[in-house]
Amino acid sequence: MSQQGYVATPPYSQAQPGIGLSPPHYGHYGDPSHTASPPNMMKPSGPLGAATPGGMLPPGPPPPGTHQFGQNGAHASGHPPQRFPGPPPLNNAAPSYPPYSASTPSAYPSPGSTSSVTQLGNQLSAMQMNNYGSSMGAPNQGPPGPPAAALPGPSRPPPPSILQPGSQVLPPPPTALNGPGPSPMSPPTHRPDGLPGPAPPNAHYQPPPLPGQTLGTGYPPQQAANYGAQMAGPQLGYPGGFPGGPAQMAGLPQPQKKLDPDAIPSPIQVIENDIASRGGQVYATNTRGQVPPLVTTDSVIQDQGNASPRYIRCTTYCFPCTSDMAKQAQIPLAAVIKPFATIPSNETPLYLVNHGETGPVRCNRCKAYMCPFMQFIEGGRRYQCAFCSCVNDVPPFYFQHLDHMGRRLDHYEKPELSLGSYEYVATLDYCRKNKPPNPPAFIFMIDVSYSNIKNGLVKLICEELKTVLENLPKEEQEEASAIRVGFITYNKVLHFFNVKSNLAQPQMMVVTDVGEVFVPLLDGFLVNYQESQSVIHNLLDQIPEMFAESNENETVFAPVIQAGMEALKAADCPGKLFIFHSSLPTAEAPGKLKNRDDKKLVNTDKEKVLFQPQSGVYEALAKDCVAHGCSVTLFLFPSQYVDVASMGLVPQLTGGTLYKYNNFQMQLDSHQFLTDLRNDIEKKIGFDAIMRVRTSTGFRATDFFGGIFMNNTTDVEMAAIDCDKAVTVEFKHDDKLGEDSGALIQCAVLYTTISGQRRLRIHNLGLNCSSQLGDLYKSCETDALINFFAKSAFKAILHQPLKVIREILVNQTAHMLACYRKNCASPSAASQLILPDSMKVLPVYMNCLLKSCVLLSRPEISTDERTFQRQLVMTMDVADSQLFFYPKLLPIHTLDVKSTTLPAAVRCSESRLSEEGIFLLANGLNMFLWLGVSSPPEVIQGIFNVPSFAHINTDMTLLPEVGSPYSQKLRMIMSILQQKRPYSMKLTVVKQREQPEMGFRQFLVEDKGLYGGASYVDFLCCVHKEICQLLR
Repeated sequence: MSQQGYVATPPYSQAQPGIGLSPPHYGHYGDPSHTASPPNMMKPSGPLGAATPGGMLPPGPPPPGTHQFGQNGAHASGHPPQRFPGPPPLNNAAPSYPPYSASTPSAYPSPGSTSSVTQLGNQLSAMQMNNYGSSMGAPNQGPPGPPAAALPGPSRPPPPSILQPGSQVLPPPPTALNGPGPSPMSPPTHRPDGLPGPAPPNAHYQPPPLPGQTLGTGYPPQQAANYGAQMAGPQLGYPGGFPGGPAQMAGLPQPQKKLDPDAIPSPIQVIENDIASRGGQVYATNTRGQVPPLVTTDSVIQDQGNASPRYIRCTTYCFPCTSDMAKQAQIPLAAVIKPFATIPSNETPLYLVNHGETGPVRCNRCKAYMCPFMQFIEGGRRYQCAFCSCVNDVPPFYFQHLDHMGRRLDHYEKPELSLGSYEYVATLDYCRKNKPPNPPAFIFMIDVSYSNIKNGLVKLICEELKTVLENLPKEEQEEASAIRVGFITYNKVLHFFNVKSNLAQPQMMVVTDVGEVFVPLLDGFLVNYQESQSVIHNLLDQIPEMFAESNENETVFAPVIQAGMEALKAADCPGKLFIFHSSLPTAEAPGKLKNRDDKKLVNTDKEKVLFQPQSGVYEALAKDCVAHGCSVTLFLFPSQYVDVASMGLVPQLTGGTLYKYNNFQMQLDSHQFLTDLRNDIEKKIGFDAIMRVRTSTGFRATDFFGGIFMNNTTDVEMAAIDCDKAVTVEFKHDDKLGEDSGALIQCAVLYTTISGQRRLRIHNLGLNCSSQLGDLYKSCETDALINFFAKSAFKAILHQPLKVIREILVNQTAHMLACYRKNCASPSAASQLILPDSMKVLPVYMNCLLKSCVLLSRPEISTDERTFQRQLVMTMDVADSQLFFYPKLLPIHTLDVKSTTLPAAVRCSESRLSEEGIFLLANGLNMFLWLGVSSPPEVIQGIFNVPSFAHINTDMTLLPEVGSPYSQKLRMIMSILQQKRPYSMKLTVVKQREQPEMGFRQFLVEDKGLYGGASYVDFLCCVHKEICQLLR
């Protein structure tokens, strides 16, 4: 029986001539030159982007396929590239980019015929939808459906009709997946605001434009409409087919049925179904290749021989046996590894194995560590390595007899034989210079330039340090932390402080030569906090006063990192720098930066330069830091451009963290900053780490993504790695894999603990192998796939044009799903979209990735913000990337204040909002409380302690402590959402129909993007059309 998932019959179900996809090389991005490809990089075949803006479309039927991808697109079918002209700017003051309008072309291919789409839309929305897999039915409607379900649909959709000259036609996108473009010309009709364009239904209300934005044709009509109101005009998901868009015949709006969003796969339903079937249960890891519960499902993990999914998650838990199969399916084979993941209190912490001076038992050939996969033979005197098949002698101290099943008698007594994850005490052979490491140090480095003193930031930092230094991380069995601390302040010069415990006052030493930084003192710079507490407090009290009269606004940055690293090097210990900085380092010194924020590069092939560092200084500095175990965490407080691409490089490559607080205001932002600072100082962390990923024969690790540095192809070096950082590893075949032996992965991390002990942390995972494509698709994990696609795309940004990257992402999505349709699904009409059960929400997640501000260029978002978000995603684990790309949206107005559970989430779409509603949205970085204009007064009173909607102050970033059941419940929900998240989410209160609502709307990811990017329905149709082309 073939395995089949979600089936639907969207528009575009008929293949059109002249459309084709060139098969990409498996899972990689093309080189910018399009000429020669470096190893492991894909060379795009054929012209990328099938058309260029600027051409005029002649009257008559539109040529088919003028807006497709790849070499078989517009040019291949003999048509020149054509485009609609955009509208002229409304005035000279208007920005150079078109204001958002409902008629903005999507970033995806669109059909060329209005009437055929209308017929298909009516036909699709009239269909009875059946279960797709296990998540189609609404909750509480009986048991979920079978893994295969089909939707009744016509086998031959109506052919595209011919548009008469003068008809309004749909705009093709600017280039394939190339972001927003100029809006097509539409006949001017009267609007209340006097601007050309169709009048929205609720024309009496028009939301204000964004700062610097001219209100243009077709400003988002959904903002004008009452929620839930039906509007005239096509409702299907394609460019122009949105309410008030230009897809109707001129002057003749045609009402039609709206495609029911509930008829397409829902991420919320998938999440709830998994919680219902696996939530709260014990998940034992004793079976090779089993698919774990989703990251959104709480369960108790019991290690029985494979690593917990908290440590390792895979894109698929069944690898194809051959590389040909892998290329055919194009599903990336990857693991997202989070070696220091936090384990909840109801699960067993890692056991520590100590073999004394002999050290861990390892394979003589491949150096894999002893683990449950090793096979003991010859009565226990020898063992066969599961990774390379080498037969090794068992060391005499390690010998044990075997039972009648060939298992050692002490199997359950030794963690390394019975558990998937454990630690070893490392011997001196694993230490630098063959001597035990010293405990690490934390150095706090404060920018004391004029602006930081005047806005109170320096005083805030100094006051908070007194508190957080009491909570330095320590081993559980120790009374006090072994971490030493040091302090540096800086502007154009560096100030080192001697805080030795026997001093009455701290002493300051100034280093003015920032070109050749040296450490002016050793004794008294790095001290034990408990011993020097009074001197340190004295110093922290004096720093704000010491620089109160300073007018120095220029700062250095690279010499600050250099100074911290040299101090750690001199003390012969690893450590972490906490740098608090606020401006572009323009003072004369190594690493000096200039403002290069050039909006003209956006949407050009040179855009990648904006994501690259300005000079090689910071990469060289990062390399030195990693070599000396110096991790850098940077707290940025910018009021303007600071070149995050350059300044954030060292934190990224050294396993540190970058925090950014734009236009920092003491009253509004201090809570978020201080929470981040406390969490960062207290989190579980390992220093001076090297990670090696070993695999069984037949495949190997080929590519690594994360906050890492690599001097060679195998050793992943990290100056530090904490409990929030994940490394994503891609695997490729180098031979055939056997179904019996499976595919084995061993991740070993050598690191120094916070107490100065050298340890090895081992994680083992066994995966299945199959020669059946159906098994591969059945074992996929969409959340891990999106984590991989995001990181590989964000890494490629440094070298590739964004349009090429977006194109490849859609290309690969279509290939993966077309391969399933062709090889695994039951025969069915071409008009049906069939998705594997495990991947039914892949299109919506992929569309969220494509619409992220990193991949979708738009001048409204600053370069620094795009670079910042790119850097965050590179170190995210699966749970964080899942929430980041598909935020959680919770209805608050329906709260049961007596319940202890979270309210059921709703889909991220405007259609789920209501004027009477209050909704909380969180994506791991931001949190919004959205208030409908008709919000219940009793709920508003209960949350804000004010009588009505009009009285709410939206400037607050913390909810008032009212004490009412509503307030307590909401604060509890916000606390739960914040738990386990690496960044403190700043709350923004948003009122419906007020200007800040625009910021909230960009997170309604199932809708059409405010600045371009398709709706979920739109993208699903686009992908289906591409699948149909591939299957022709």
